[in-house]
Amino acid sequence: MSWAVRSGLEPIKKVAGTIKDHLWGILNAVVLKVSNGPAESLNSRIKMIKVPSSGFRNKERFANAIYLHLGGLNLYPEGVVG
Repeated sequence: MSWAVRSGLEPIKKVAGTIKDHLWGILNAVVLKVSNGPAESLNSRIKMIKVPSSGFRNKERFANAIYLHLGGLNLYPEGVVG
């Protein structure tokens, strides 16, 4: 399929090129009804852990904080509903 852009406007040519480069991804997202929403949500929650700490001294402590807050562990003692 030939993709000739007849517009003389550079922004239109740039948009057409972007769509051409990502066409299969766009079609897959529409047909399969998938989105990156869950990944963006997780990324946002990780940022919320990072900001109040003003940075971690090392990557291991940062990873441990993520596991603690987002790991889905039940930290309540047995018999306590939480």
